[in-house]
Amino acid sequence: MAPQLPYADFGKRLLAYLIDSVIVSAAFMILFVIVLLMVGGGALFSGNENIGDFAAALAGFGIFLFVLLFIGTIVGVWLYFAKMESSPSQATIGKRTMGIYVTDLQGQRLSFGRATGRYFSKIITNMIPLFIGWIMAAFTEKKQALHDMIAGTLVLRRG
Repeated sequence: MAPQLPYADFGKRLLAYLIDSVIVSAAFMILFVIVLLMVGGGALFSGNENIGDFAAALAGFGIFLFVLLFIGTIVGVWLYFAKMESSPSQATIGKRTMGIYVTDLQGQRLSFGRATGRYFSKIITNMIPLFIGWIMAAFTEKKQALHDMIAGTLVLRRG
């Protein structure tokens, strides 16, 4: 009989995800404020009564910057998860904090491609109502969420 791997429990995974969400959200908010200031949003709070002309002149530039921010956020979050989970630590900051890490089904480090597949398979996990795709990690034999099953990954506890 093969020894059972130290699968990460649902609670640790949830807390790790919440930590990562705070980090990603903070980064997004910083970028959002920078973009807002770049398009003259700071002037909205300055009390300047002639803001209408200024805002109209920057509208096109502002839309362009917000589209870049949107695309940059998608790419940034993908790279945060995929690069960190395929790194030697095999974990995001949240996962490291909780003492857990991601492997393939053989316990090996993920390639960047597999980590990317795991990240984007969360789209399918998120499509299942009532967070069932995520909650599965509390009840499956290997403590896998739907995206782990799709990508062929495990989340394990460190030593």
